[in-house]
Amino acid sequence: MAAAARSSIPDHRHTVLVLQGGGALGAYQAGVYEELHERGLAPDWVTGVSIGAINAALIAGNRPEDRVAQLRRFWERVSSGFAFPPPHDFVPLRRAFSRLSTTAVATFGVPGFFVPRVPSPVLMPRGAEAALSVYDTSPLEQTLTELVDFDLINAGAMRMSVGAVDVQSGNSVYFDNADGRTRLGPEHVMASGALPPGFPPVQIGAAWYWDGGLASNSPLWYVLDEGSDLNALVFQIDLFSARGAVPQSIDEVLERSKDIQYSSKTRFNTSRAKDDEEVREATLRLIEKLPARLRDDASAKLLAKRAQGRKISIVHLINRRNEFATVTKDVDFSRATVETLWEAGRTDLRRTLAHPHWRHAAIARDGLRTYDLLP
Repeated sequence: MAAAARSSIPDHRHTVLVLQGGGALGAYQAGVYEELHERGLAPDWVTGVSIGAINAALIAGNRPEDRVAQLRRFWERVSSGFAFPPPHDFVPLRRAFSRLSTTAVATFGVPGFFVPRVPSPVLMPRGAEAALSVYDTSPLEQTLTELVDFDLINAGAMRMSVGAVDVQSGNSVYFDNADGRTRLGPEHVMASGALPPGFPPVQIGAAWYWDGGLASNSPLWYVLDEGSDLNALVFQIDLFSARGAVPQSIDEVLERSKDIQYSSKTRFNTSRAKDDEEVREATLRLIEKLPARLRDDASAKLLAKRAQGRKISIVHLINRRNEFATVTKDVDFSRATVETLWEAGRTDLRRTLAHPHWRHAAIARDGLRTYDLLP
């Protein structure tokens, strides 16, 4: 490894991959992971929601040398046909190509992922599983069983956390192989990605679960809640961009509103984390000004303990490849689009690591810092 690459290796105690939900756009995350792996930056904790949970399972559920290959097997399985889209210069044709691909998905489903229910759920009796979703996701269970070693996940070599929503309470729930209680299986990953009304709820124990993105499409806050002494470099891989241009057509209106909807919790979590950091720093400054007798007070000691020790760098990578996107971009599973997204993830990580400020993110300093190093 070159000297420049060696100098960029972070000195944080943990490296965490935070994977947002976003359907077919998840190929971007797979590309980011491949580049991380090749740079020697593979995480020791991966957490995800929806398609992010599937990518997390493919990473945590395989040996380091097999992870990229298994990610590729999954994404090649769920993408098919339409491998040669119109040239990039023909924007209307590229968008038509995307619509054709998503129409095929809506009609026939996605191999190894989901298939349409026949007969339609509206014809099924109330309460039947087949009445609760448009698609059947049993192919995904078979794919996960084949490509993911859940015994390896539960052995705990890499921490894995996936988020879902309790259908009855509406509360966000995380399944975590580090909690000492939960043995993760395909059902936990499928629960995280059970987006209604397309996919059915998943029963685990006595509870039923839907897609974690219904409550929060990013698991960032789950990571930040880990403890006051967390020392981690966090790669937050977002599939929807919070920022975008003013739409000029009804299709762009629908696409832009989807971007805002699914990135809103990411913005909220980041803003809340920055606010908490300001309070932490103010608390430490105030305690330093206290006379010795007050600094020895139990309450002051508790505040000081809670305010010290955290060293977190959050590096954002955001899928901003939208020149040919439509409102249905998250269900465009064409091979050409998947390969484009995969390569975009790799390119964005390379550009991030080449940025002059990357070296600052790689240093574990007190407090919380955020970096978005790409324009």
